[in-house]
Amino acid sequence: MDEVKWLSNDEQVAWRAWLAVNAQLTSRMNRDLQAKNGLSLADYDVLVNLTDVPDRSLRMYELGDKLQWEKSRLSRQVMRMAARGLVERRECLDDRRGAFVDLTPAGLEAIRAAAPEHVTLIRQVMFDAFTPEEVAILTKLYDGVLERLEVKPVAADGSAA
Repeated sequence: MDEVKWLSNDEQVAWRAWLAVNAQLTSRMNRDLQAKNGLSLADYDVLVNLTDVPDRSLRMYELGDKLQWEKSRLSRQVMRMAARGLVERRECLDDRRGAFVDLTPAGLEAIRAAAPEHVTLIRQVMFDAFTPEEVAILTKLYDGVLERLEVKPVAADGSAA
């Protein structure tokens, strides 16, 4: 068995900083969305993905792939959101086992109301602290990690980079 190459002190500090940023930013986004808009971060993630496509509709499996969620988690989330009128689940006529998730007018209104404050938070806690050159470096670093995870990076326009 090969010997484990442990993280150096600097690598461990960087890794733990990333974990802390991820946990704290996720928690802050969730709290703010709940308090100001009555949406969970999971609600927002679903709504954003539906607004990113021209017809505001995705197959369940496509949405699950985009979110990297298991089928059961996505199914429960869509069911909760449908009960609140944010999305609608529609059976696929071509494939009886498949379904679509459609953005409703109420869902579109909810994301439009939440997005400005959400973007302001992201700008304040993340991007206002960086120069454009540093943002480019972050993008390059994150794209490299995504490539090693065998995930295609997503360009600003939502297409695969």
